[in-house]
Amino acid sequence: QVQLVESGGGLVQPGGSLTLSCAASGSIRSINAVDWYREAPGKERELVASITSGGTTNYADSVKGRFTISRDSAKNAMYLQMNSLIPEDTAVYYCNALISAYGAITRSYWGQGTQVTVSS
Repeated sequence: QVQLVESGGGLVQPGGSLTLSCAASGSIRSINAVDWYREAPGKERELVASITSGGTTNYADSVKGRFTISRDSAKNAMYLQMNSLIPEDTAVYYCNALISAYGAITRSYWGQGTQVTVSS
């Protein structure tokens, strides 16, 4: 059974920083593409950042230059460094990963989400 668990969310003042972590566990053969999404109240879930197995990254225009996605393949961990946070970044953040697990088909997995609130 593969699980993704996010951590690192919280309350931060505008201009502050947070680093979200996503730890994958279980019978994992490989982790392919990894994405971070967010869902703000009353809005649809949106893709914030993505990173391929080869390290190629992409970002939503709204976070470009402020957020950095990364991964540590040895630890099966993924990260989202968020700087210069603004109130519009307030949302529940989810990690999503395409994982090849032993004895299972390759499929997408979601974490449970972590709340980020940017407010003074």
